[in-house]
Amino acid sequence: LTPPHWNSAYFYIHLSPETLMDSKWATTELAWTAHPESGWEEVSGYDDAMNPIRTYQVCNVREQNQNNWLRSDFIPRKDVLRVYVEMKFTVRDCNSIPNIPGSCKETFNLFYYESDSDSATATSPFWMENPYVKVDTIAPDESFSMLESGRVNTKVRSFGPLSRNGFYLAFQDLGACMSLISVRVFYKKCSTTIANFAVFPETATGAETTSLVIAPGTCVSNALELSVPLKLYCNGDGEWMVPVGSCTCAAGFEPAIKDTQCQACSPGTFKSQQGQGFCTPCPPNSMSSSGAASICACRNGYYRSDSDPPDASCTTIPSAPRNVISNVNETSLVLEWSDPRDLGGRTDLFYNVICKKCQPDRNMCSRCDDNVDISPHQRGLIQRHVSISNLQAHTQYSFEIQAFNGVSGKSPSTPQSASVNITTNQAAPSAIPTVHLLGATANTMSLSWLPPERPNGIILDYEIKYHEKDQGEAIAHTMTAQRSSARIEGLKPATPYVVQVRARTVAGYGRYSSPADFSTNLLGSGFIQHANSSVVYQAPAGNHVLSHVHVSYLYLFFNRKQRNGSESEYTEKLQQYMTPGMKVYIDPFTYEDPNEAVREFAKEIDISCVKIEEVIGAGEFGEVCRGRLKLPGRREIIVAIKTLKVGYTERQRRDFLSEASIMGQFDHPNIIRLEGVVTKSRPVMIVTEFMENGALDSFLRLNDGQFTVIQLVGMLRGIAAGMKYLSDMNYVHRDLAARNILVNSNLVCKVSDFGLSRFLEDDPTDPTYTSSLGGKIPIRWTAPEAIAYRKFTSASDVWSYGIVMWEVMSYGERPYWDMSNQDVINAVEQDYRLPPPMDCPTALHQLMLDCWVKERNLRPKFAQIVNTLDKLIRNAASLKVVTSAQSGVSQPLLDRCVPDYTTFTTVGDWLDAIKMSRYRDNFLNAGFASFDLVAQMTSEDLLRIGVTLAGHQKKILGSIQDMRLQMNQTLPVQV
Repeated sequence: LTPPHWNSAYFYIHLSPETLMDSKWATTELAWTAHPESGWEEVSGYDDAMNPIRTYQVCNVREQNQNNWLRSDFIPRKDVLRVYVEMKFTVRDCNSIPNIPGSCKETFNLFYYESDSDSATATSPFWMENPYVKVDTIAPDESFSMLESGRVNTKVRSFGPLSRNGFYLAFQDLGACMSLISVRVFYKKCSTTIANFAVFPETATGAETTSLVIAPGTCVSNALELSVPLKLYCNGDGEWMVPVGSCTCAAGFEPAIKDTQCQACSPGTFKSQQGQGFCTPCPPNSMSSSGAASICACRNGYYRSDSDPPDASCTTIPSAPRNVISNVNETSLVLEWSDPRDLGGRTDLFYNVICKKCQPDRNMCSRCDDNVDISPHQRGLIQRHVSISNLQAHTQYSFEIQAFNGVSGKSPSTPQSASVNITTNQAAPSAIPTVHLLGATANTMSLSWLPPERPNGIILDYEIKYHEKDQGEAIAHTMTAQRSSARIEGLKPATPYVVQVRARTVAGYGRYSSPADFSTNLLGSGFIQHANSSVVYQAPAGNHVLSHVHVSYLYLFFNRKQRNGSESEYTEKLQQYMTPGMKVYIDPFTYEDPNEAVREFAKEIDISCVKIEEVIGAGEFGEVCRGRLKLPGRREIIVAIKTLKVGYTERQRRDFLSEASIMGQFDHPNIIRLEGVVTKSRPVMIVTEFMENGALDSFLRLNDGQFTVIQLVGMLRGIAAGMKYLSDMNYVHRDLAARNILVNSNLVCKVSDFGLSRFLEDDPTDPTYTSSLGGKIPIRWTAPEAIAYRKFTSASDVWSYGIVMWEVMSYGERPYWDMSNQDVINAVEQDYRLPPPMDCPTALHQLMLDCWVKERNLRPKFAQIVNTLDKLIRNAASLKVVTSAQSGVSQPLLDRCVPDYTTFTTVGDWLDAIKMSRYRDNFLNAGFASFDLVAQMTSEDLLRIGVTLAGHQKKILGSIQDMRLQMNQTLPVQV
């Protein structure tokens, strides 16, 4: 029954009993109760060692019918269940006593009586077997005669179970001649013991001699149980037996003193786990300065990873990668390197590649955008080479190869790395994705295409190559187009042609698109055919052919008009829709069931494909989040997610999804792209492409003065191209403003926020939108006729575009500054116009003024605006002519924006007014604390105090010039 790990030497040993009463050690009279008084008699005597003792004797053998009782004092039982009585006595042999009757005895009886208190008297309990309980009749082993010395007998008897607080012993003599020398009452127990790191408490035996009493064990200090319950059994003889469970020393402690203690590991050693093992020296590069260590701490500069066992050596971070080699091919790059010289003592080595795009003129580098593709991975590389693509042409990059191992995350030090700087070549644009046939007659074809995905610069023009399919490329014809559409004339009727298009930048032509086969029509016939329908419309000979017009929409519109209006209204509207060669916009609010428009124009996305990562803003209907979209068969992309807040009404849901119904009809590189909607799960979502740089106005304010004029004009050209596309589709935006233009990492601007402005609620804290004739209007961006008569057209969008131009060229300045909306309305009615922003080219401000012509029919169309901007980009010299701030056409309005320095208390207040408060400390620390000193500052002074951005220098110097003029005007006349 004893497990092998128990040391049995600690068990099965008979232990000393515990005494409850021993008459041997009485120093005074025992004074036990005798009945009758002529029976037992207390006498003094000596034991074998000549120690004085008190004994009782009786010898009334000559008298008949003896019944002599002797009762002890009350003996508390101390919760024991069974007690033992050891009696030492002598008995005289009856044969040695002459002349006695036959009633002589050589035995006596042992009784006990239980009681909860010491309540016995001389008469109670009665002197008889009941209520006394007989234990046994005691007979001597040897008796003695007068001729011999007395022989002492020792007898032990036990009784139980006991249940009262204590008991009395009683001795009955029935006619013997005997002496009761001593009486000892005791109980047996298993004493406290320690075995295998467990302590078992003193435990009394059970009520029967065969009983086993369970004793729970407790682990010694610094030891832990291996299994529960931990216990021993105490048998009736006071012996431990049948151990269950065991303990072992805890981590940081080892066995000692024959497995009875667990002592702490000494400094310099450790024990990492609980068990029988002993402490061992610390692994390399680690130490333990105190005892009881379960792990050795790593020395400074050395670490263990989370997966390293405690007895593993401490290691360090690797040194930098070596021998970085770069191979540049236009906008692609291959990097290779060698392992670090020092791996840090580990084998789990990997690398990260950090890409940074640099601006050499400012000595600044920033992280590359997500468009840069690093293959196979950017982080966690095991290979020592990567391929990098989608870099911007003619741009300086810095690549940092960082070496990591399993303990790099533990080190506060920057990872060791090797860097390489490269400059990409001027790359030609990528290929045109697809060419579409808009329409064809017997002698012409109208084509359109999307710009290349990677223009790598500003597109100057497009080259169209075409030839008859049967004749091959040997006799191909070419033509150029300024826009992403063209009309080829002089073709043969009913002839198939092969068409290809390529784009040109200053770096040259890109690759041609894939060959596309189109055919001209038979002489005198034309067709309109919907891409997903067999419905065909035949047009008169010589007319342009309208493609991309959803015939079912026209049929739907016609039926509605027949039900709701006159035929003339239908005819007028249909003629507006049927603009030759263009797809037309369908207002989702014309659908009787708005959900039908959502299903028609927006792709449903399964919620499992969308992962929201963080909230980046709040919209009218809920939160705006950044997340990821992983559609089957396509790579994962970053997206923006608009969510509809819980508790929405059906009208709110309809208004929320109407933006998707509108956006889903557009397909243009300068219009925000709809990825799809989630309507069958909660929350309802609109998923669009993600624009890394956010809204244009805040982006410009954040990067004040950091772009060239060409870059700003390129942004304006993109916005104009997007608005031309919307205008061609007969869509009126109504809320064109820099806040509703989004910017991606390549500075491509895209028009956004479709349809939501009409649902804006009154918000007294936001004066951007002001009630007018029952609606909300952004006064500062809205044309006069739209404010007065709610006449919104593409011409009113052109007015708004002029304001956006002013916002861009002023780096996000608020139009009309701090003027109230009513003051703006009055000023515009009086023909005041915004002055040119600082350093604004004259040609651009003139284009703004053209957009702000009061007569809407005289404003330029978006197609003209795009052509004008293209000409300015191709002729960069025209952008170097800057309008004088004092020669503007709106001098009174201009005066409003020139701050009067006399109204400011400090130079800091003046800097706040011109939005240059970031340089407060620069001016103060350099000693320019008065306006007299500031008025004398030069560009060299600004550069010396830390104003390094050219745009900021010009803005401050311009305000200083105004300050000088005001000082001259206020100088007193000297006589």
